[in-house]
Amino acid sequence: MPKRGYHHGNLRQALVDAALELIEAKGPTGFTLSEAAKQAGVTPAAVYRHFEGREDLIAEAARQGYEIFADLMEYAYESGQPSALAAFEATGRAYLAFARRHPGHYVAMFESGISVNRTPDLARVARRSFDVLEKSAVRLTEHIPAEKRPPPQMVSAHIWAMSHGVVELFARGSPGTKSPFPPEDLLETGIGIYLRGLGLVPPDA
Repeated sequence: MPKRGYHHGNLRQALVDAALELIEAKGPTGFTLSEAAKQAGVTPAAVYRHFEGREDLIAEAARQGYEIFADLMEYAYESGQPSALAAFEATGRAYLAFARRHPGHYVAMFESGISVNRTPDLARVARRSFDVLEKSAVRLTEHIPAEKRPPPQMVSAHIWAMSHGVVELFARGSPGTKSPFPPEDLLETGIGIYLRGLGLVPPDA
């Protein structure tokens, strides 16, 4: 891969961009800080002006990914209004779209082993993206009597897990896992079956 140049003042972002390319090509543990520096067109010593190590660099890539992800989820939720079900399904489609459009960020966020609590900023923006699904779940369950209402955190966690599973198995081109159905259809029907099983939406919704 060719070296990428940088202008004075944005070395930090040049290193993050280099790391994202390397994450896509080699995975989050398949490159060194020296490789990231070379990709960014600087000396290895320059990296340490901004990051203590590779995990800090990946954590910043994850933080930036969560910023994009949270914005996308919030936009999807609002665009799905006024139907609670449509808003919920829109966030699922946004999850798939993000994984396709930002694979380096996706891997840094979900497959690098970096804790979302590594830094306060990372925890804050990760929480913002999780909150979108919880907000959707609250709307879907608000018509159910309190004593019969499933916890919105549980509902949102199940949908998150379903979305992640569809991405990992069918939306990222994993060898041998091609589905006869589009990932969007798999997720939408899966969400529908799940919500109907909980009695959150009527059978003909």
